[in-house]
Parts: sequence; C-alpha cells; structure tokens
Amino acid sequence: MIGRITGRLAEKNPPQILVDVNGVGYELEVPMSTFYGLPATGQNVSLCTHLAVREDGHFLYGFASEDERATFRQLLKVGGVGARTALAILSGLSVQDLAQAVAQQETGRLVKIPGIGKKTAERLLLELRDKLPKALPLLAQAEGLGGVGAPADERSDIINALLALGYNDKEAQLAVKKLPEGISVTDGIRSALKGLSRA
Repeated sequence: MIGRITGRLAEKNPPQILVDVNGVGYELEVPMSTFYGLPATGQNVSLCTHLAVREDGHFLYGFASEDERATFRQLLKVGGVGARTALAILSGLSVQDLAQAVAQQETGRLVKIPGIGKKTAERLLLELRDKLPKALPLLAQAEGLGGVGAPADERSDIINALLALGYNDKEAQLAVKKLPEGISVTDGIRSALKGLSRA
C-alpha cells in the first residue's frame, strides 16, 4: 500500500497530476479542493494517498490532508459511490461542509454536485452519519462561529431532517418533544434517531 508520496510536482492536468519521486513519475487523481492548494509545477509536494487495485489497473488518489483521505475512504463504502463520484463530492464540498450537510441531513447541498441524484444523496446522508473523521468537532466549531439559532428553528430543522430520512410527521414530532431545551441541531438529530431506533 502506498500511503504517502513526496516529490517534485511535474505536471498538473486537473484532476490528474504527476509527481516525480527520484525519477519515477506517479500519476495521481486529486479532488479540486486539493488541486487548488498545490504549489507551482517544479515545486516539492507531499500528499496522502489511496491506492485502488482493480481488474483494469492500479489507480492512485492524492489528498492534501488525512481528513480528506479518510472521508474519501468512507465515501467509497457507500453503495453506488465509486472513486469518480467520491472525488466529485470532495471537489464540490470541503470535509467540514460535507460533515455539516450530513449532521443536518441536507440533501440540497449534495444534489448540487454533478452526478449526485436525490436517492444517492439520501443514501450518503444515511450511511455517513457518525462516520466522518473529526466531523463533529468541526461542526461544533462552525456552529460556534456562526451563532446558535433559536430553539424553535433548531427543532424545525431536526424535524425536517427526520422527515427526509423517511420518518412520518407524527414520529418526528414525538421524537423532538423528548429532546431537552437548547439542544443543537446536530445533537438533536442524533438523539432523536437513537430514540426512534429504540421505539
């Protein structure tokens, strides 16, 4: 397994790059979030990598951070999501934005990404819940910076998230009634889902 590549950035042809490591050129595909942060051609670069071995060849993917690579690997575990789709998701959303979309069950942010339909978006939100690296600390930080909404608004967001996941209005309302006052949207969705799964 190739876990990291450090060398000279020889070529940039988005989404593919070529990294020269002591005379050996490695072709990597990278999400645009990583591509935009690359140095100029000829400069040294170090990327976390993921090697995929398939019948039609070996494919190497590069990422600017461990979080990005870990998120890519989680995306690959979702049914119907291949490497191309996973790269498109990371090109359209940062790890933090994806974590926030998952925590708040926002299909709207995912369907804006080319190749992601409503059903795929719903499956992603369902299967990625509690699985993204450092998602909750990042989300907590983002909520802290953005300010906390009124409790009524938060409860409405939680209900909408539950409805999007397939629960009916009665189930959603009942689950939200059991939540403590002042709970955040993220914690509220998680607590409501736990309560509904036990029901």
